Amino acid sequence: MLAQGKKVREIGRYLCRSPSTISDEIARNQVWNGERFIYDAIVAQEEYETRKSKAGKRAQLKNQWLYQYTVDHLQLGWSPEQISGRLKREHPLIKSRTVGMETIYRYIYDPKNKDYALWEYLPRGQKKRRKQKGRSVHTSHIKARISISKRLSKVNNRKEFGHYEGDTVEGRRSIGDGIHTEVERVSRMLFAKKIDKINSEEAIKVQIKIFGHLPKQARRSVTLDNGRENHLHMQLTEVLQMSTYFCHPYASYERGTNENTNGLLRRYLPKQTNFSTLTQEELDEIVLEINTRPKKVLKYQTPLEVFTSYLINCSDST
Repeated sequence: MLAQGKKVREIGRYLCRSPSTISDEIARNQVWNGERFIYDAIVAQEEYETRKSKAGKRAQLKNQWLYQYTVDHLQLGWSPEQISGRLKREHPLIKSRTVGMETIYRYIYDPKNKDYALWEYLPRGQKKRRKQKGRSVHTSHIKARISISKRLSKVNNRKEFGHYEGDTVEGRRSIGDGIHTEVERVSRMLFAKKIDKINSEEAIKVQIKIFGHLPKQARRSVTLDNGRENHLHMQLTEVLQMSTYFCHPYASYERGTNENTNGLLRRYLPKQTNFSTLTQEELDEIVLEINTRPKKVLKYQTPLEVFTSYLINCSDST
């Protein structure tokens, strides 16, 4: 058709292909005839057969740099989605330095790569991708309890910075220790402190320690479950002027940001872990790793980057 003088668009319409596809085919299969480059259909077919014979033998990750970046960040606990999204954010115009999330998953689960056991580095550490299940919460009578249904829409919609979701991660039950966690809803920034005993006195002490150093605009409210450790929540209002809200019984999904973040923490500290052997410094290192991973919901910025940006704005407005 080229020999007949047909244009690329005409050929594309005839073959039901886009003009760019036709242009790529022509450019890829040109030969020098002694005077100029021309499209050669025989060469094109030979090249196609060669590419077809090599299909499946091609590495799933494009190059050594991309392979090393992917493995290094899997080992840091990043998910394939985070790796893919961050690369696209950092190298939007360089195809050789980007890779799709599904490509990474295929590489991880490829039987040829099973000896590398890369699935162990995934946030959930599972051999197969599974749906997450919700967790229930304990109920108890709490004085001055304000339901989450009373929470303002700007909090629910993450339109205002400085609102948190809190929880306690249990260690070995026979010991009774734990880790209190707070996650800021806009930035997904995690704060975590060890507690020797899961009770209201310990919980309120670490909450005041977490929130006390923050400016008022960065600590507006916290949403909690109905656990016994939250009985002294009124002190957050008295000492720090923070509002407190409580989820409905058995509705942990209402603190979904905290639940998901605790799941990341559990990757380092599985259930029944003896927290008495864990130092606060070691916990801080884990928290830093989590806070410096990019998130899709943050357009592949990290929680630390977003939180710091808001914190600077708080300082500028005072």
